[in-house]
This record gives sequence, C-alpha cells and structure tokens, in this order.
Amino acid sequence: MNQKKSHILAIGGHAGDLDLTAGAVIAKYTQSGHKATFLHLTPGEKGHPRLSPEDYAQQKIEEAHQFAEIVGADVRFLDYKDAELPVNDQVKYEVADVIREVKPDIIITHWKGSMHKDHTNTHYIVEDARFYAGLPTIERERPAHFAPKLYYADNWEDPYGFEPDVFIDIPDEAYETWVRAMKVYAYARGETSGFPFIEYYKALTIVRGAPAGFKRAQAFAVPKGALVKRQRFFE
Repeated sequence: MNQKKSHILAIGGHAGDLDLTAGAVIAKYTQSGHKATFLHLTPGEKGHPRLSPEDYAQQKIEEAHQFAEIVGADVRFLDYKDAELPVNDQVKYEVADVIREVKPDIIITHWKGSMHKDHTNTHYIVEDARFYAGLPTIERERPAHFAPKLYYADNWEDPYGFEPDVFIDIPDEAYETWVRAMKVYAYARGETSGFPFIEYYKALTIVRGAPAGFKRAQAFAVPKGALVKRQRFFE
C-alpha cells in the first residue's frame, strides 16, 4: 500500500451498526495512521426492553463515543429517530455536507437488501449523498468532494442479495482492539434482544477470512462492476 493516508467514513443507520460490521478494519486503519469517522444517522434507541427511547438514546450516544475512542475514530450523529429515518433530500444533503466536511477517500455503509428499513434507507441516502457531495454545481457551505471508494458492510440484518467481493485481512492488534470496543455496547453484549452479536461477529471474521487465506477478515460488497479482490487494505 502506498504512503498516502486515507480517511474512512462509516455511515450507519444506528449507533453500533458499522462499529460491529467494519470496526475491525477501522481499527486496522487507525493503527496504521489513517483517519476514520463514524456517522450514525440515528442512535438506534427503540430497541431496549426496559429503557425509554430517550434514556436509551443517551446511552447509545455515550456508547458510540466510547467505541470510537477505543478504535481511534471520530463520531457524529444526525438528528433522526430510530425506525423513522426518512429518505428525502434533506437527510441526503445533511450526509453530503458531512462528506464535504471530512473529505473521506472511502465510504462504508449498509447493503440495500435488509430486514431493517433504516438500513435500507441508509443505503439509498448514502448513494445520493455521495453523488451530491461530489457535484461542484451543487452549492453548499463547503466545496465539492467526491469519495472514490464505496463499500457495503457484511451485516447479518442485511443478507438479501449480499455477495462479498472484498476481504480485508484483520491483524491481531486490530482484532483485539475491536473486540474490546464492541463490549461497550449493551446491545452487542446481548442485553437487549439476547442475540450474541459479539460472538457472531467474532466468528464471522474467521468464516470470511479462511477462504481468503487470512486468519481473520471482514468482508464487503462493492457497487456493480467492481472487481473481486483479495487484499490487505482497501484500494
């Protein structure tokens, strides 16, 4: 890989989505001197069986900041509610403004084939926001910036039609950092739905890594027409 430093922008429907599905790769990048930013479009606050959405939103925001600190990333939120994320130009331009501000080389987001509407909506929001951000003729506060690379994360809730194309090797240090970071999320620990998120995503790194010849990997799909690659970093 060349010496140019990259900036990853991971855009998820809820706090925790891209943390689990791409967090190991992000830890790898930040540990190699690159930058990363998480953009959560909602906190994902309506999934707790005991806490009110307001209380759980505050908890999820705090957890997201803790996760980002552990993996060495920045974090920010848009002001939308869980299960109510719209697909309209307002939110697309808000995301485009963040793209223009942080100037990522790489964007990671949801695959479109999801059982969760916020994930599907995020996919389409990012698709247009990336386009809007890159158009100089769209005048906003900041100048245009086009993010050349777009990847879709491997999420168990986004399985329909998902076919991984790119497998990124995860070294031990990045893996251990990511596992430590995942534990800050109560939902990842199984305290909301009972689903063993941490164990699932830990195991998935082996499942995705073994066929590619890696000890561990995280997998990503790419927009139609891109090549399947086995690589150690995003290209």
